[in-house]
Amino acid sequence: MNAFQIIAAILTFAALGGYINHKYLGFPTTIGNMLVALLVSLTAVSLHKFGYIDLTFAQDIVSRIDFSEVLLHGMLSFLLFAGALHVNLDDLKTVRLPVAILSTLGVVIATFVTGTAIWYGAAMVGIAMPYIYCLVFGALISPTDPIAALAVLKQANVSKNLYFKIGGESLFNDGMGIVVFMTLLGIATGASQPNAAEIGLNLLHEGVGAIVLGLLLGYVVMRFLATIDQYKVEIMLTLALVAGGNALAEYLHVSGPICMVTAGLVIGNHGRKHLMSDTTREHLDAFWELVDEILNAILFMLIGLYMIVIPITQNDLVLGFLAIITVLLGRWVSVSLPITLLSFRRKFERGTIRLMTWGGLRGGISIALALSLPESPEKSIIVPVTYIVVLFSILVQGLTFKRVIRLVLGPQK
Repeated sequence: MNAFQIIAAILTFAALGGYINHKYLGFPTTIGNMLVALLVSLTAVSLHKFGYIDLTFAQDIVSRIDFSEVLLHGMLSFLLFAGALHVNLDDLKTVRLPVAILSTLGVVIATFVTGTAIWYGAAMVGIAMPYIYCLVFGALISPTDPIAALAVLKQANVSKNLYFKIGGESLFNDGMGIVVFMTLLGIATGASQPNAAEIGLNLLHEGVGAIVLGLLLGYVVMRFLATIDQYKVEIMLTLALVAGGNALAEYLHVSGPICMVTAGLVIGNHGRKHLMSDTTREHLDAFWELVDEILNAILFMLIGLYMIVIPITQNDLVLGFLAIITVLLGRWVSVSLPITLLSFRRKFERGTIRLMTWGGLRGGISIALALSLPESPEKSIIVPVTYIVVLFSILVQGLTFKRVIRLVLGPQK
């Protein structure tokens, strides 16, 4: 099959999955799509195992999809821009300090807590994995996934303040997570041995550079938007901003995700509110909501389908179960420490730590980073364990988040 045929097959499968979920299951669209694909994959793998069908052709198709390339260098920018486009900057400013700390220091804390805990856990079950690779796993699994988190938060009855804490953190922490991941991976593979100053400068370049570039690109496109009133052209300008802006960010070696979030905030809070007619705003919102819905459906469908090509052994299941516990532990520590310290100067809602711990979902970004690892014995352990954690996060945490809110906060009016 050529590239177009593969895309056509995925779109068709995603559309059918969306129909089945809407008609019969009634789950949130993204989770329902993934569940349909996962059930299909599990059924196919079981039938293949007992010799009823041959999965070679299907495995070849799925394995030809470079998940890391498709998500990290393509879909992610569009999804983050679409998410940031409707984030109110004034609301985000009210939680800017917790969001800033959780999306930077919180990622580092979670990386080391999770990595250290999984190192001990692996040794307990007789799986030998170097400590540095355990930290690499901690780095790729610690950032909360903005796509999964925002999809669930939209369906949950949470306060605006908590929504922006979890949503804002998830929008900004992948850039930090990717930088930490790449730094630790360079050390693990021997490609680099950076010192603390180099790591700090790299983080500064990736993060601050991305914010500056996002502000600049957003401002330039805003100036274009101010001179015309033609919704088709204006939508094309925002589309060019995302595609061209992400390519430029990668060329300049700054964080594409942070750049796109920043540009989305600029366009959404200034361009969309003050420089567009009602007609343009209506069409722009409809366009980006549709892009967000389609790409989310495809992404979560791919997560479910990847079960076909990711072999999971009994040892992987045991370590995966331990990883779920360690990831939740790392998340709890990385949330509770900053929130507890900040609570001396500001008031937080009851249950903030518990809800942020359970609501910090992992998703496609973690899988993409795991699949991007160079071939090694450690990769064969990290990939299935990451997949297990992501499945638990989306299916269990995602589907029970509303219930946890009621348990923690009581019945909501």
